[in-house]
Amino acid sequence: MDQADDTFEQEALAAGAKRVAGVDEVGRGPLAGPVVAAAVVFDPARLPEGLADSKRLTAKRREALALALRETAELGIGMASVDEIDEINILRASHLAMLRAVAALPAPPEALLIDGNMIPEGCPHPARAIVKGDARSVSIAAASILAKSARDALMRDLAQQFPGYGWETNAGYPSKSHKAALQNLGVTPHHRKSFAPVHKILWQGKKASL
Repeated sequence: MDQADDTFEQEALAAGAKRVAGVDEVGRGPLAGPVVAAAVVFDPARLPEGLADSKRLTAKRREALALALRETAELGIGMASVDEIDEINILRASHLAMLRAVAALPAPPEALLIDGNMIPEGCPHPARAIVKGDARSVSIAAASILAKSARDALMRDLAQQFPGYGWETNAGYPSKSHKAALQNLGVTPHHRKSFAPVHKILWQGKKASL
């Protein structure tokens, strides 16, 4: 497995930034739950080995790295709610979660490395967007791991309150069993009403009641 490296971080440090934060979000695709972002400033001398895009790690390895990062790095977690996703769209909500994660860092960063091809509107710090950054930058990879760990834990908690949708394993993504549960059990307050499969069920229910 190719591992992310610190090339982008070193470039930012060489340009004069003393605190460089990697930023990533998780949860654009699910039908339920918030979108969660993380921002990470790591200590180069205490960098956990094996940082890579969270999607390419086993759950066990991802959780071990998340624990190590919580002990060795500075981090901030931010999220945007289902209501915000439905109101402003998932892209803008993802960017809002990113800005909240950066704001939650213990001290302001001097440069940001952001996964993707866009810098969030209103970003208060110098920033660089890096396509597939979670596979290329160690701090963005770290952010992807922490965001996924935080979101998965949140969805496991919600699964206890709303059993039957399989959120403890599918994390709200549109698996076959999740979509079947939507049809059979209905829409919860944690479902994204602006997403087509959920909107369709709500519309069917509305037509049936006319």
